[in-house]
Amino acid sequence: MLELDRVGFRYREDWVLREIGFSIERGDFIGILGPNGSGKTTLLRLVDGVLSPGEGRVLLHGRDVAGMKRRDIARVMAVVPQDQPLVFSFSVREIVLMGRSPHLGNLAFESARDLEIARTAMEETETASLAERNFNELSGGERQRVLIARALAQEPSLLLLDESTAFLDLRHQVAFMSLLRFLNREKGLTILAVTHDINLAALFCGKILLLKEGRIHALGPPKQVITETSIREVYRVRAAVDGHPGTGAPRVTVMPDMETSVPKQN
Repeated sequence: MLELDRVGFRYREDWVLREIGFSIERGDFIGILGPNGSGKTTLLRLVDGVLSPGEGRVLLHGRDVAGMKRRDIARVMAVVPQDQPLVFSFSVREIVLMGRSPHLGNLAFESARDLEIARTAMEETETASLAERNFNELSGGERQRVLIARALAQEPSLLLLDESTAFLDLRHQVAFMSLLRFLNREKGLTILAVTHDINLAALFCGKILLLKEGRIHALGPPKQVITETSIREVYRVRAAVDGHPGTGAPRVTVMPDMETSVPKQN
């Protein structure tokens, strides 16, 4: 479905990503992990075509994303950013309906089917009760769920998420990740998700892409990638990795250095 062929990107002289090469198959659910500055968000923006590689190519169904029209990309990919404050006032319903725009003709209005798709997206994300609210008046967690609903209304085959659970409380984090897993397994939605939550990614993602200093450190199933050695090498912290008691997925517990983390008493 998507292939990154030796992709590199730099802002001015400094390379942010180098030699990034991997394929995304239809039905994959890949979590992108790595410390701050490792290139996670930049990688997502290259996949979406917002940024163009300084070297290499991003291929979507064999076509170079850099040469595709934004509308054509939007009919395949939907993006959920970290947050998106708006200058103008829009209701939640209007925001979600914006997800239908790639499927509408010029100057066309939403059909009954478009309205039904938007309604279903709001129900799946528990935002239907917010439909008439002003988007900018919502809490950070509520806004994030609305952005997720907008992406689902777009009916993508590939969903890109950039720290989409960052503003959600624990219940909504689990509910959202469970929804993603349902869409992935039951409807074949392919997902590429940037996150800082290693344990959440290990529980729900089928594969983990671990970045270190702009390069791929490891790629594979969570049990192969999330190890005590990889956590130490990439994040530079000591951690114990055991199995989740319910699923057996790798679970990371940070082991602080007590001699340096606890303030000394006078």
